Amino acid sequence: MNDLADTALAHRSHVDAASLHVAFSDQPAALRFAFVDGITGAVRVGCDWLAGPRLPETWRFGEACRALVFDPVENSGGIADATQSAYTKLIAQVRGSTHPHLLRIWNYLDAINDGDGDDERYRRFCVGRAAGVDADFNATPPAATAIGHHSHGANGVGNGVCANIVQVIALCGREPAIALENPRQTPAWSYPREHGPVSPGFSRGALLDADGASPLLLASGTASIVGHVSQHAGDVAEQLRESLRNLETLLSAGSERCTRRFSLRRCQALRVYLRHPADLPLAQAVIAASLLPAARVVYLHGDVCRRELDVELEGVFAGE
Repeated sequence: MNDLADTALAHRSHVDAASLHVAFSDQPAALRFAFVDGITGAVRVGCDWLAGPRLPETWRFGEACRALVFDPVENSGGIADATQSAYTKLIAQVRGSTHPHLLRIWNYLDAINDGDGDDERYRRFCVGRAAGVDADFNATPPAATAIGHHSHGANGVGNGVCANIVQVIALCGREPAIALENPRQTPAWSYPREHGPVSPGFSRGALLDADGASPLLLASGTASIVGHVSQHAGDVAEQLRESLRNLETLLSAGSERCTRRFSLRRCQALRVYLRHPADLPLAQAVIAASLLPAARVVYLHGDVCRRELDVELEGVFAGE
């Protein structure tokens, strides 16, 4: 069994920590996500671009933050073993370092819904993550997203075979974030057994610099779930509207913990993951009817961890 290749790099910029900013830009930055091929110096996410900005999503931050990027390779032991290996390495890199706090994590894996019952790959991913983390992680899970993609094979090589790899990108800090929950939703770490043998390990959002002049709210992957129950199966427009209601509720929860107010109009960057590219016009119409700035929304082909749901979103919001 091969381990994940450890290419964890600490990228630094001279931007003050309170000025952490996310935008779609071709400028150098501490962390850059690419959704199309041919962009150098960026993390290529396996979810293909459908619409919106083609430029990388760039994260600028100062000495208070650090980015860790792990390049995945094939792991013959299964997706749970690959995930456990990735998180064991992540925890080892973070704990005891100058940036020991996990603020935000992105997880991407191939064929996330393959398998039945507890053998579903997302459920096995959750098992592996739980096995690879420590007590501090579980005490206050970071904000996170887990999305499936269609880039079969190690490092996205299209061989048509489901690969036992997971791509993990983490934002770490010198100081912890304030973990946020959504009062409309059951905390993910308290989901009942029907959703798998191990509850997902993430908070609904992370609030940074809450007492400062420039707070940021990092929203986790947000879907059409109320309580712990999926809503509006088969209706992507209503799923997206429900997701937006959840997002607005989370922003309100962040405002209550902060010196500033958060709103959809102050979005710095939003990702909308669609299971079916044909749903793009519907999704764009729903977003256009919201207060979200259209120029800051990118649409990607990605599978939600719950197979009955077809859309998920995540974003970064500045206080006002």
